Amino acid sequence: MDKIPLTRAGFDKLDAELKHLKSVERPAIIRAISEAREHGDLSENAEYHSAKEKQSFIEGRVKELEGVISLADVIDPAKLSGTIKFGATVTLVDEDTDEEKTYQIVGEYEADIENGKLNIKSPIARALIGKEDGDSVEVRTPGGQKSYEILEIVYK
Repeated sequence: MDKIPLTRAGFDKLDAELKHLKSVERPAIIRAISEAREHGDLSENAEYHSAKEKQSFIEGRVKELEGVISLADVIDPAKLSGTIKFGATVTLVDEDTDEEKTYQIVGEYEADIENGKLNIKSPIARALIGKEDGDSVEVRTPGGQKSYEILEIVYK
């Protein structure tokens, strides 16, 4: 299987979520199932079915996180430099609207566009890889063609 690139912050966040699920959520849902069982007939017990559904979700997420963490390739962006690659924090200006945006290029498991974390597999990130300060990039997005100029590349 392929390694999954993660920044240290992304790895730590996933690891913390896994520990929380195992130490807090899992025991809580086991207690909820036990209490629901005590209420008698399980076939019409909404609490029981809800708790079992939540347990299924938690167990699925635990397996997913364990898989990601076992394949994680933690990359420290501070040790990188040069053209744009995984971990780079890139400041762009939209050539049509002059709007500036800053994104860090991260792996898909830590991507969060609302917080400036751009999935390395996204159209914008793919267009940026290998580019330098001052370069212009054309990006085909779901919203149409966009042109950006790269203002700054930082590895932190």
